[in-house]
Amino acid sequence: MIKYPSKVLVKNESETRGLASDFILEIKKGEKIVLNGELGSGKTFFIKSALRSIGIENVNSPSFAIVNEYSGKQRFFHFDFYRLKNAAELFDIGWQDYLNDDDAVMFVEWGNLIHEALPNKRIQINIETKDGTNRGFDFAKFD
Repeated sequence: MIKYPSKVLVKNESETRGLASDFILEIKKGEKIVLNGELGSGKTFFIKSALRSIGIENVNSPSFAIVNEYSGKQRFFHFDFYRLKNAAELFDIGWQDYLNDDDAVMFVEWGNLIHEALPNKRIQINIETKDGTNRGFDFAKFD
């Protein structure tokens, strides 16, 4: 069980997959999860691992599409803010509708780039690249 706030150090991809699998089992519909970290820190890998652990395959980074939608026992929206220039671009694709969908879980990569668009109530995961394959995951909850 993940406590908020908390820091978790993982040493390899296998431990990251385990952390992501544990995390997704605690998530309730309507949750908004924001992942921040430098390029290559493992944001997409964490989301892929979480969703694959509950049977959702073909999870890809939405860098060019901005948002991907996945369905299983529930729906998931997967956003990537990396290529966006401002919040107006988000609102042009229906950001408010996605935010108001309390039946789906939302993942946002690079949320720190357009912080003003993020929901106040969210789980935030900051990922820090350590030595080699080590990653530090900093979990926080905002209400």
